[in-house]
Amino acid sequence: MTTGRDGLIRCVGAVIHDQDGRLLLIRRATEPGRGLWSIPGGRVKPDESDAAAVRREVHEETGLLVDVGVLLGSVRRRAPAGGVFDIHDYAAQVIGGALRPGDDADDARWVTAGEYSGLEIVAGLTESLREWLALPADTGPAPG
Repeated sequence: MTTGRDGLIRCVGAVIHDQDGRLLLIRRATEPGRGLWSIPGGRVKPDESDAAAVRREVHEETGLLVDVGVLLGSVRRRAPAGGVFDIHDYAAQVIGGALRPGDDADDARWVTAGEYSGLEIVAGLTESLREWLALPADTGPAPG
């Protein structure tokens, strides 16, 4: 884990859409946010690049291999027991692997906009995804 002198805990997240515009989410098995849905991600290890951390975290939590793209944005969230998570979220694209929950995720799935709206999402994620134009697509049937 990388914690700066300023108390910031460096973290990364991966915003991954499939060819249908569905968003990859994991349900957190541990705190913070246990039982809530989020994008895959976690803490950056000392001397690890953000891209390497994204690839590692996505693989650990979902079984998928990804190419890491552009930085979509950054947010800061309070960490348990003080400190602040300094989270840098990147676009990523699946290049291999098989979807399965692992590590600190007890579920992993692709979700449409309709499915997303019915899930309990970690605080602040929806607002960030909306700002970055990265919410899942509505891939349901065309109206009437």
